[in-house]
Amino acid sequence: MLPNSEEYESARQSRDPRFDGRFFVGVLTTGIYCRPICPVRVPKRENIQLYRSAAGAAEAGFRPCLRCRPESSPGTPAWIGAPYKVSRALQLIAKGSLDDDSVASLAAKLSIGPRQLGRLFQQHVGASPIAVAQTQRLHFAKKLIDETSLPLSEVCFAAGFGSVRRFNAVFQKTYGRSPKELRKGKKVDRSDAIEVRLCYRPPLDWRAMLAYLEYRKIPGVEHIDFASNSYARTIFLQGKAGDIQLRFSEEGSFATLKINFPDTRLLYHIVEKVRLLFDLKADSEEIDRFFLKDKLLKKLAKKNPGTRVTGCWDGFEVTVRAILGQQVTVKAATTLAGRVADRHGKAYVGSLVELTHTFPTAKQIAEADLDGLGIVGQRIQAIKTVAGKVASKEIVFDGVPETENFVASICEIKGIGEWTAHYIALRVLNDPNAFPYSDLILRRAAAPAGETLTAKKLLQRAEAWKPWRAYAVILLWKHYQQSVSDKKGN
Repeated sequence: MLPNSEEYESARQSRDPRFDGRFFVGVLTTGIYCRPICPVRVPKRENIQLYRSAAGAAEAGFRPCLRCRPESSPGTPAWIGAPYKVSRALQLIAKGSLDDDSVASLAAKLSIGPRQLGRLFQQHVGASPIAVAQTQRLHFAKKLIDETSLPLSEVCFAAGFGSVRRFNAVFQKTYGRSPKELRKGKKVDRSDAIEVRLCYRPPLDWRAMLAYLEYRKIPGVEHIDFASNSYARTIFLQGKAGDIQLRFSEEGSFATLKINFPDTRLLYHIVEKVRLLFDLKADSEEIDRFFLKDKLLKKLAKKNPGTRVTGCWDGFEVTVRAILGQQVTVKAATTLAGRVADRHGKAYVGSLVELTHTFPTAKQIAEADLDGLGIVGQRIQAIKTVAGKVASKEIVFDGVPETENFVASICEIKGIGEWTAHYIALRVLNDPNAFPYSDLILRRAAAPAGETLTAKKLLQRAEAWKPWRAYAVILLWKHYQQSVSDKKGN
């Protein structure tokens, strides 16, 4: 349980959306747990208990509220107040690590024992790894029941349940109703595509994220439409192609994700990847408050509230894009990436005419002829080496390796330097502390006007920015771009 501090009590009384997902409220008189923004009458302070996570409230015996729907909360940021092992374990669970494997297997990936992992989870999450995974499945299934017209049998397997019998039993025990009874009377729009709403804690500068992706989009694979505030792309998972479209709302703290994909069993995996791509679980309020203590970042955080780290859909795709971007302009790298997709990706016809290809897999690139695309020989060799290592699983982008180890392994490939490796880590690993300290723009942005810090001095300066250095990177890049724009304007 969490102590009911004045900060949490104030957030609960005012239904502050910035605290949505940061804690959950167990109501002793009803046996229900709610989000702090629940629209029902606020329970008395003496009648509640607070929990770090929905899984903690569930493990304590509370059942989820049908009004505020805890399954729709932004989720708890994996790294807040938790050590590296716990944050990585939470990310792996979210990606489905406990769907087929055991807690012992999960712990082994993190090089610790299962008992130690369990103790860390109780200390920092307030629930066991199994409880976290079970709550994850339950919440996603409930979301699909409420927001889609998927047959309940498909909802069952999309959420990671092993059988329909188990699915029905869990819902009956948790809600006192079957999945069929919960869906009864729901008005759901019927369409071939699946749409779900993804909430986030404000502020979120999604316009800046769309602009970032627009500048780096791969033609035919990605499409940004500023008129509809949306990002779209093709996807390729387990031999199947599809596309996604994420549209941000101007009026609320949510985005609508439209999924066109033939295998509903992969829906949770798709949704989680989109959340990571747009960093939707982050707590901007806490990060911005942290930067207010720093003389340099204070002004930048105030000027750019809601800064998030733009992730990626596929680690291999970003790695190829980063290698292509070495010593050329962003526009040139975009052109080259589009040529690679056009020649070696699979043709695709989907919901948008702008989406024409899926990006080639590592195996396809490892076997491909990249000559004649305008890519210099050294970079062709680096790309093909990476592709071979990814295809053979010598390099994985699952978030298990620590950033330093990941960077070291990538740098062993001829043609990939430290900057490229750190940039890949920033986009791929979802590590809030990733820091490409050799970046020239960073070294200029963090220095007094007209000066450039050495990489060593920047690294020393950034000690004060831990554990949020990745967010400091985005702020400094924004600051530098804004400064350049201001000078051109004058």
